[in-house]
Parts: sequence; structure tokens; C-alpha cells
Amino acid sequence: MHLHVANHPLIDHKVTVLRDASTPSPTFRLLVDELVTLLAYEATRNVRVVEREVTTPLTVTRGTKIASPAPIIVPILRAGLGMLDGMTRLLPSAEVGFLGLKRDEETLEAITYANRLPEDLSGRQVFVLDPMLATGGSLIAAIDYVLERGATDVTCVCLLAAPEGIENVRAAVGDRADVSIVVACVDEKLNEVGYIVPGLGDAGDRLYGVV
Repeated sequence: MHLHVANHPLIDHKVTVLRDASTPSPTFRLLVDELVTLLAYEATRNVRVVEREVTTPLTVTRGTKIASPAPIIVPILRAGLGMLDGMTRLLPSAEVGFLGLKRDEETLEAITYANRLPEDLSGRQVFVLDPMLATGGSLIAAIDYVLERGATDVTCVCLLAAPEGIENVRAAVGDRADVSIVVACVDEKLNEVGYIVPGLGDAGDRLYGVV
């Protein structure tokens, strides 16, 4: 597994505003969208392309286009939806699947309650969107889900991560596939109930309100 921590002053600035408990939901959603677009630039660095011929106003030259089959973006519901527009803005030719996972607050394990993904992901680059990599339960479940469908190239895009979650994902993935995690910041630790510290709270609640 490869971990990439994006290092940029604009990313640091946006993360700081996201952490602020006084940041209202509309501003929070806008900043997440902007931040994910910056992270998507890093996450798509190895997106597969093929050569193509293009006619310019002056001559014919060679360029590239996104290879087929198209990449697929998989936001983990519900908080991952807040990251979708930022990702598709940079990768508009990608298809989108959905995976519904929620955390059991007692066991901290991920429970799958919905999915809308192709049965066969062979040859597809998969981009999983999950704002918070805390214990790693949701992300591990999502990675397992796409690997079972034939994916071998998975990139996870997160806003924040805890060291414990990173190590849990690393241990769970092993050498089964090419898995990368792109994150804006690795925080200090998890607290006693499995939340990232200093973190930014519950990303879903801050994006959409408490349900």
C-alpha cells in the first residue's frame, strides 16, 4: 500500500477552516469540494491514458486520452457524496458507483447497507472517496468489496487520516492489489470512541446536518 500526503499551502488552509467548529455547513461543503479537486490532481497522477492523434489549427500531432475501460469513482455514502463533484470535475469521463457503509458505534465495524457497482471491475481503475480514515473499517470494507469484483488498482481519497487507520488498512490489504491512499493530512490519533483527533468532527453531519 502506498500513502501520499498532499503538501500544499492551499490544502493546509482549507483543512484549517474545515476543522473550525464555527464553519457553517454551506461553507464546509464548498471547502470540501475545493479540497477534493486539489487531492484529485494527486490521486489521478497515474490514471491510465492512451495516445491519440489530434488536428490542431496548424498541424497534426499526438496527444493522450483517458484509456478504456473508464475509471470508476465510488463515494462511500453518505459523507463521500460531498467529495463527488470535486472528483468528477477533474475526471469527468469516469463512471460513478455508490457504496453505502455505516459504522456500528459499539463495535466500530463497517456495515454495508447499499451498493450500486458493476459486478465486474476487472481492468478498471477505482477511486474510493471517504472523508475520514479513522479506524479504517469502512475503507477496508470498500476495498474488499471492489477487489472481490476484480479490481486490482484502487486509489482512496480522504480528507483526514489517523495513524491507526492507515496501519489497519495496510495490514488488511497486504500485497493483494495495488492500493494507494491520498490524504490531505495525517492527524495525531484516535480517541476512545474511534474519532480522529484533532479531526473535524463527523464529516457527514457537518456536510448535511444531523439526521
